[in-house]
Amino acid sequence: MIKRTKGVTISQVADAAGVARSSVSRAFTRPDMLSPETVTRIMKAAEALGYVPNHTARALSTGRHGNVGLIVPDIANPFFPPLIQAAQLEADRSDFCIFLGNTEENPTQEDKLVGRFAGQVEGLVLASSRLSDERIRAHANLLPLVLINRDVDGIPRVLIDSGSGVREAVEHLAKLGHRRIVYVSGPSNSWSNKQRRTAIKAAASKLDIVVETVPAVLASYNSGRNAVSAILATGATAAVAFDDLTAQGVLAGLSEKRVSVPGDFSLIGCDDVLGAVTYPALTSVSNRSTEAGRVAVSLLLDMLQSRAIRDVRYVLETHLVVRNTTAAAR
Repeated sequence: MIKRTKGVTISQVADAAGVARSSVSRAFTRPDMLSPETVTRIMKAAEALGYVPNHTARALSTGRHGNVGLIVPDIANPFFPPLIQAAQLEADRSDFCIFLGNTEENPTQEDKLVGRFAGQVEGLVLASSRLSDERIRAHANLLPLVLINRDVDGIPRVLIDSGSGVREAVEHLAKLGHRRIVYVSGPSNSWSNKQRRTAIKAAASKLDIVVETVPAVLASYNSGRNAVSAILATGATAAVAFDDLTAQGVLAGLSEKRVSVPGDFSLIGCDDVLGAVTYPALTSVSNRSTEAGRVAVSLLLDMLQSRAIRDVRYVLETHLVVRNTTAAAR
């Protein structure tokens, strides 16, 4: 067994593995250039010696930092933590670290973060970006970039098609006898919000259902709770909320006004991140955030390896998960 020492050098690892220094470097940065057997031998020697790659030195010599950036609009929204975790795990498989940025739904802050990250990361993933298409294209011209839930031609993107699940939600409410429903909307500059609003109106039109829109402005518990008076004023018997967090606020606001769910009013959320833990358990459109995070980072790392940008449009379908907040209309 090889004895562990402090300050192990790449030369010591090379001697222990019986390979050149350049092979050790490639094992950590470009393992595809070596045979699997050689990579395994080098990794075993490095582990036995306690060798840790110096990423700063690697960046200076190769121009590669081993970092990618992930920027989200609201880290507190329960939709994003599973996405972040999946992205981190996918990056770690290729020995990359993730720099995480939170914009608080502010496009100016997002623009600033992208600029600050640019000199420290090899590529970026923008999740639910609030930037204009023009700013996104400008940033994509400077470094590899992948989008989640923004559909911009020419830029690789991963899209969660909540439209399919939302259509199921409207059909579900129609079967229960609801003829007037409300869409509690999310941020006006959100691609997902526009997609869901369009899907609801299209599905409702085919089923001869009246749809009213009540803006919640932000996707938050308080926004949903504050929207309840406006929701009830429409005379609707059911609502579809932009996301589960907003729906949870609506659920609380209805309870405060002694409106029974689902006895007096039916409610559906989107993203299915809180559905199983609310009371009553929330009917919601399924969530593919974990897969979106994994696929987006995988696409980005493929771009970094091939140095080619492909116009990839990866679409993830959704469906309705029926629980206890929907029932027949009174």
